[in-house]
Amino acid sequence: MENTIFSILPPIIAIAMVLLTRRVLLSLGVGIVAAALILTSFAPVEALNELFTSFAVIFWNEGFNAYNVFIILFLLLLGVITAFVSLSGGSHAFADWASARVKTRRGAKLVTVFLGILIFIDDYFNALAVGQVARPITDRYKVSRAKLAYFIDSTAAPICVVSPVSSWGAAIIGIIGTILAGQTFLEYSALEAFLWMAPMNFYVIAALAIVLFVAIRDVDFGEMKKHERLAITEGQLFNPDKVIPGEMKEDFPSHSHGRVRDLLLPILLLIVGTVAAMIWTGYVNAGEVFDIWLIFENTDVPLSLITGGLIGALAAIILYVLQIKRNEVAKVQWIGRGIWAGIQSMAGAVFILIFAWSLTYLIDALQTGTFLADAVARGNVPTSILPVLLFVLAGVMAFSTGTSWGSFGILLPIAGTIMIQAEPELLLASLSAVLAGAVFGDHCSPISDTTILSSTGAGSNHMDHVVTQLPYALTSAAIAAIGYIVIGFTGSLPLALGAVAIVLAILFVFWSKRTTLVEKHEQN
Repeated sequence: MENTIFSILPPIIAIAMVLLTRRVLLSLGVGIVAAALILTSFAPVEALNELFTSFAVIFWNEGFNAYNVFIILFLLLLGVITAFVSLSGGSHAFADWASARVKTRRGAKLVTVFLGILIFIDDYFNALAVGQVARPITDRYKVSRAKLAYFIDSTAAPICVVSPVSSWGAAIIGIIGTILAGQTFLEYSALEAFLWMAPMNFYVIAALAIVLFVAIRDVDFGEMKKHERLAITEGQLFNPDKVIPGEMKEDFPSHSHGRVRDLLLPILLLIVGTVAAMIWTGYVNAGEVFDIWLIFENTDVPLSLITGGLIGALAAIILYVLQIKRNEVAKVQWIGRGIWAGIQSMAGAVFILIFAWSLTYLIDALQTGTFLADAVARGNVPTSILPVLLFVLAGVMAFSTGTSWGSFGILLPIAGTIMIQAEPELLLASLSAVLAGAVFGDHCSPISDTTILSSTGAGSNHMDHVVTQLPYALTSAAIAAIGYIVIGFTGSLPLALGAVAIVLAILFVFWSKRTTLVEKHEQN
């Protein structure tokens, strides 16, 4: 049943269940079982074998699967860093320090957004690092964890997908290079094409604009409004009845005698260690040629993350050990318990990620993405609507498969082949539409690894993050679709950007007329 309409059933089942039940592991498990059964034509023994294989390849796939294992270890190390930052009182000290400089709730939100934009090296790294730095500030000013997760998720992938100096940019430039190879009538290189495509990514433009506006004016919809109301009026930053990745247990000891360096130094070393390792591994893998584009194209992101994570975790533990002599609250026996508490705090996120990877493997075996892409390639549609059609298709693929990289990896070559033959003038717009749709679908998908890591970095319940972010992502997608319709019919980037800007302006004027809960609270 590979590459047939039946191949889309497992992701539909998993996504429908997770939205209805809010039980992520159960829903992913049902999707995994359904995928295995469909893949083996409902043969029980073969299905069990596929189930075992789908989990085994996460750790061993024709050799040690370093990519997945290092991501898991990095999450656990991040839990350890969080535990010792709490043990040492670093979070409390940093919140006090930041409160003296960040004077308002709006300022706390804007700091988070700007951090998300500045850390553009990798979306995994962005989601987890920004969450660690921003959480004490947003907690102090009663910003809900759901909104923090939205800020993180809606700046991580969008900024990475348009940055040439990032793990995303390097991968995309490489794919574009294969599309352009041998096309002598095209007068630009892969890097030039990528740079030209950036202003055509209307989803990124709309998403970042809305994030900034929401940070300034607090526009809340549906579930997000509920989370913000509870945070402001009752100080309830998250639902205490749900599992929150990164949260310590109630009996986990912390104190108010820490220093700002107890938080900043481990995070700074985490960042410096990760970036340095990315540059070094990229330099070595590129044949020791110091070319920034080659370096980021060949960098080993998981190895770099775990290198930075080890450095940050060791720094956090050492800073706690240094407190033992000068602080009676700090105890030697809490070192081991702190490490274990940090690992426990990330267990939920790790299991969700493993289940999502298993489902992704089975969806890939069912060729779900190929089926969706072929459905468009076979269709006889006007070239003027191909950009918006590719945007929607990429969104559906990323939503269904939980991977933006897998979606644009499949669709970029297909879109390139179609447009080079049919309408070369719309080639870059169509390729950009694929990237935009992949990020959009990724934002909406509860089985996406970046969505999982964003909720983990923010300390938010995963499904709370998915449900609260959805209205903002859909709004950004609707605006982006208008841009792709305009550029498809006119071929004019200025006209398309103008249409996007006009719609955003109208939307912001409409939203500005609403009296928000926060404004009422501040007036009182």
